[in-house]
Amino acid sequence: MANTKDTKENKDPQEQVDQTTIPGYLEDADALREQMSKTEEFAKNNQNLIIGVVVGILVVVGGIFLYNWRVSEQELKAQSELFPAIFYLEKDSLQKAMKGDNATTEGLEVILNEYGSSKAAQLATFYAGTVKLKEGKFDEAISLLEDFSADDFLVQARAYSLIGDAYMEKDDLAQAIKFYKKASDHYPNDQFTPAYLFKLALAYELSSDLNAAAKCYKDVVDNFKDATEKGMAEKNLARLEHQLKK
Repeated sequence: MANTKDTKENKDPQEQVDQTTIPGYLEDADALREQMSKTEEFAKNNQNLIIGVVVGILVVVGGIFLYNWRVSEQELKAQSELFPAIFYLEKDSLQKAMKGDNATTEGLEVILNEYGSSKAAQLATFYAGTVKLKEGKFDEAISLLEDFSADDFLVQARAYSLIGDAYMEKDDLAQAIKFYKKASDHYPNDQFTPAYLFKLALAYELSSDLNAAAKCYKDVVDNFKDATEKGMAEKNLARLEHQLKK
């Protein structure tokens, strides 16, 4: 009797776990048949439910496909409308850029209203803001450009700078400084950052913060030695340093 007890107690624990976790119908053929019978009965009794679930999945998958296809189609159409509008903007034909020419483009306004989910429409927001700035409609320009967001760090920095320009035109120096600083801090580069720093320096000068202005000019002189703005920055820096010594 003792040997029997020891045998039970020394039984492999993994074997005990396996036996307790394996469903009975996988070891017993009759139980397996019974389980299959129950499954078939459930399928018969709930046929409409099962069909509904399958159809629901197909509808969702189909909806995703159609959405992606529609977005792709929208993107192509929006791009074909955008390029001629940009051409008119560059030629200062602002009315045609916004309203279209009844031939090659319907204009930026239509792109914004009808292709809003496309990347081209997001870029159209930037160009529409530029048009409004050129037209002297500064509040509209600010609204559009603040709605704009781009992965391209050069374009995004340019948008910040244009917002700063609009606030400068409105004589709101505090906001102009804010956005010129955002432009100059946004992924600094040799091509555009010196110009943003120069604008920032001018805004600081107009707000009578000569130390901050001098710092911006010095940044251009010290860190952007090949910039076209460097010569003027050196002159302005010398002028401010002379003023600050008085």
